[in-house]
Amino acid sequence: MNLKSKTIPIKPVIKWSGSKRSQASEIIRHIPKFNRYYEPFVGGANIAYALRPESGICGDICKPLIELWKLIQTEPESLYSYYLTQWNRLQNEGYQVFYEIRSNFNSTFSPYDLFFLTRTCVNGLIRFNRDGQFNNSFHHSRKGIKPHTLRIILYDWSKALQGIEFRFGDYRETTQDITSKDFVYLDPPYFNTRGRYYGTIDYQEFLSYLEELNSKDVRYALSFDGYRENKDYSVDLPKHLYKRHILLGSGNSTFKKVMDRQSQQVFESLYLNW
Repeated sequence: MNLKSKTIPIKPVIKWSGSKRSQASEIIRHIPKFNRYYEPFVGGANIAYALRPESGICGDICKPLIELWKLIQTEPESLYSYYLTQWNRLQNEGYQVFYEIRSNFNSTFSPYDLFFLTRTCVNGLIRFNRDGQFNNSFHHSRKGIKPHTLRIILYDWSKALQGIEFRFGDYRETTQDITSKDFVYLDPPYFNTRGRYYGTIDYQEFLSYLEELNSKDVRYALSFDGYRENKDYSVDLPKHLYKRHILLGSGNSTFKKVMDRQSQQVFESLYLNW
């Protein structure tokens, strides 16, 4: 099956702020042939899932997230069993189970606890404070995805990610061995959303990194700020760093809907350097 020729339905195994689930099919249509695939801001891994590379390196600075991806890839049954046990407790004992598990995660940073929290918190929005502690609340009207449904999703993602090596570290560390035969998809914290998501990056250092990729003849696609209805968030990215700038629709802003009770159409930038 040619994944680039069709729209790929994605049922997320975890939900991550800034997810490219709605854009994944369009993004991978622009990806050229490569030796190895790199994604140093893996987040919800929707592009890796849609692309399913035979060889890939994915990374993130959120260590519990990387540990969770390794479990999804190699031990889906273990994750399912843990979720099933805690989900049954949640149904029988009530919402306090969520806060018990959240407290445990904030002490141990267990990827098992993170997995449970992602599927039972408000709207699946994973949020951390500055200390990396999970701070979203329990979704009282929806007490978690049903275990048998989640098990199917888990095994589907495990199969899709078999070619991936997951690395804990920043974007430079993740891509330190990249070559001109490889391809990198970049989805960093956006310039105009700093502080909302896990971690931040220095904008000037990141521009220098893009310069380095160009000097090595490494092809990249960069998702970055765009606009929301009549408000322009696009960044004046130096034009010598890229060859094409594409605007992709990404549906309505989940963050705005939850935080401000507004529904606004969002378009995001995709920069290509070839």
